[in-house]
Amino acid sequence: MLKKNNIVKFKEMLIERLLLCCSLLSVFTTAAIIYVLLSESIGFFKEVRIIDFLTDTQWTPMFTNKHFGILPLLCGTLVTTLIAIGVAVPAGLISAIYLSEYATDKMRHIIKPLLEILAAVPTVVYGYFALLFVTPLLKQFIPGLSGFNALSAGLVMGIMIIPLVSSLSEDAMHAVPMGLREGAYALGSRKIQVAFKIVFPAALSGITAAVILAVSRAIGETMIVAIAAGQQPKFTMNPLVPIETITAYIVQISLGDTPHGTLEYQTIFVCGMTLFVLTFVLNVISFKLKRRFQEIYE
Repeated sequence: MLKKNNIVKFKEMLIERLLLCCSLLSVFTTAAIIYVLLSESIGFFKEVRIIDFLTDTQWTPMFTNKHFGILPLLCGTLVTTLIAIGVAVPAGLISAIYLSEYATDKMRHIIKPLLEILAAVPTVVYGYFALLFVTPLLKQFIPGLSGFNALSAGLVMGIMIIPLVSSLSEDAMHAVPMGLREGAYALGSRKIQVAFKIVFPAALSGITAAVILAVSRAIGETMIVAIAAGQQPKFTMNPLVPIETITAYIVQISLGDTPHGTLEYQTIFVCGMTLFVLTFVLNVISFKLKRRFQEIYE
């Protein structure tokens, strides 16, 4: 009996150590990424002043007259992200409300997997869909639209992240206790009032987290903007012209034409650090908002 207990304790200890190693592996991976980005970024900022990096409105590291202002790339990233969120958030939330409050269980089990198929389509397919279908279609309504533009890339990116907003928001709404709905119905509320005044506020923490996660996904998207948005860093918020995002620039430089160790090559890591900081800030905001809304509705 004692031997059996020792074996059980050994197995539990082994499982505990294994779980600890898995947790430490994720922490180590994050720390290693930060180390690589920081080490290369420090070398970059020894040659380029950080104030020029943050305020210069030109990004021409491959030209003879070099400028290293990140603002054009940030503008391109912001434009495509705003367009994508403008598409994904309304469509995703409307879908989530329908699936949670109006659809039958049978319809929910059919529609939700079909909607999530959008997330399974390779992003390179979305990129060529934006370039070869959406852009020519938009040109019929916007004659001055460029062949490469932020509008078509943002629209298709928004379609791609609809399942992210819809699925997570619907899960948050579905988790709202049925007693809240029944209490509202008992007071004479209609279904639309229950959906928007009871369920939606109660699930707001999960919905907010879903939206911010979708923003992070849009900021980090690569192939759609690399194919459809062009590779011209411009300090503009005009969605009808070619732009370049941070991720598209990283793809451009990573093709292998830039020698390792040069200042131009180090711009990859500076752009990567910028993306890391942006997504980290968004995750912190998401965490803070989630905790705040949980405290309000608990």
